Amino acid sequence: MPKKLITEKTVLDFYNQGKTEIEIDKNTIVTPSARDKALQLKVKFVEKFETAQKFNYPLKPEPKLDGKKIVAIASDHAGFKLKEELKKFISELGYSVLDLGTNSESSVDYPDFAYAVAYAIISGKAWRGLMIDGTGVASSIVANKVPGVRAACCHNEFTARMSREHNDANMLTIGARVIGSELAKEIVRVFLETNFGGGRHLQRLNKIFEIEQKYLKQK
Repeated sequence: MPKKLITEKTVLDFYNQGKTEIEIDKNTIVTPSARDKALQLKVKFVEKFETAQKFNYPLKPEPKLDGKKIVAIASDHAGFKLKEELKKFISELGYSVLDLGTNSESSVDYPDFAYAVAYAIISGKAWRGLMIDGTGVASSIVANKVPGVRAACCHNEFTARMSREHNDANMLTIGARVIGSELAKEIVRVFLETNFGGGRHLQRLNKIFEIEQKYLKQK
């Protein structure tokens, strides 16, 4: 099947027609400039899955508050200031924010807050999650101990996009001591606005789910 190409001009054409979504499938190639333009114009790419595709891992609902998808956010003391800034940014993007702490720069233990975000996701209280600590690595380790959570530690927009397109990551961790606030905002924007790619990536996600199930059955 021939590949469909989405360019910056394609995005502009859709936008000028008053459309805010572009339907894509596994045979669609989206250029980097097209993705940048889509983010700028707030045009979203909507993945069309083949009916033959089977999701072995459970698909979670999209918890909403006042019609807005809920994003759980937390931090340790190192990430507190950035958390406060990102809360406002996420709200401006049109999401509802569930703040799970911490509430100051007093020293706390990151596992407590990373787990709180992970639990909010698997319990259906949040659609996506964000955790900020010093490097982002520590919290991703904690969150990925929770079955059903796919936490991605991202330091740039490319890894954020790939974590969503290829891995259907449902939780983002970032390091306040690694990146600045403006880059953090772009990483969060890409993470929240990028759809899962399906296709061959679904097959791999199903294998992750199978590994989780094998481990849980051994306990």
